[in-house]
Amino acid sequence: MAFNLQTLKTRALTSAVFVIVMMMGLLLNNWSFFLLFSIIHFGCWLEYQKLVALIDTDYTQVTSFHKYGVMMAGWCFMLYFTNNSYNLGSLSLHAIGWWLGLIFVFVLPIIELLFSREVILKNIGYSMLGIVYISLSWGLMMDLRNTDLLNADQSPGIVDKPWLIPLLSVLCLWANDTMAYLVGSWIGKTPFSKISPKKTWEGTIGGVLLCVSLITLVFHQLIYWKHLLMISSIAAVIGTIGDLLESKLKRMANVKDSGHLMPGHGGFLDRFDSLILATPFIWLYIRLLAS
Repeated sequence: MAFNLQTLKTRALTSAVFVIVMMMGLLLNNWSFFLLFSIIHFGCWLEYQKLVALIDTDYTQVTSFHKYGVMMAGWCFMLYFTNNSYNLGSLSLHAIGWWLGLIFVFVLPIIELLFSREVILKNIGYSMLGIVYISLSWGLMMDLRNTDLLNADQSPGIVDKPWLIPLLSVLCLWANDTMAYLVGSWIGKTPFSKISPKKTWEGTIGGVLLCVSLITLVFHQLIYWKHLLMISSIAAVIGTIGDLLESKLKRMANVKDSGHLMPGHGGFLDRFDSLILATPFIWLYIRLLAS
């Protein structure tokens, strides 16, 4: 990978704006967090459906109700995983997500049968895959934000900072992406994968090692170091796989970027592909091993 100063400048400028928006959403309050990931959720869905339609033209035949209804059904995952942390008077978003989810489970298939000229099972499969790939991940992110998952005696300060694990997850992936890009630009020679020709083994390994080292060094006073090592390692490794997965989808769709959210960075899926795949694994580690 050749070092390109102009590309680095473009990425740095747009990244600065992106970081400001992300930090405001992550840290301001729980409602800003919910709004941020709701926008990300629908942005990812629109791009996912565009890619699927380019990969398989049969998906262009889905009705508008199917297209937007499945997005709303997925959004119910986010509402459900708010865990009673968001209330509108006496009504919680968790309860709204539960009941809306049940309604969509029954109504979507009926509407599909009544209004579609032809029910194509693989199109339903594509949409269900999108719910698992996108909506479930962002639902689990809401759970990471609104539950004190780490043991307080091993992780001082975690109890009164519920935003810390989501923030840590995002920072791990940013660190891995940035370090992999820099190391790969400077010394990368060995191609990592045909799916993403610009990635190199040197950049990938350097990104993981520097990400784990940097995150552990910066956050060791807030979170027990063993948790930091595991979370940063999971984020870096699984995040890299998530990036390759989205690159594969783009190759199949024959497009360079999933969208045009940020100059030099692409769309929602381009920016959040690593986090989408890493979030469930981070959640599993914390739920099963770190609690």
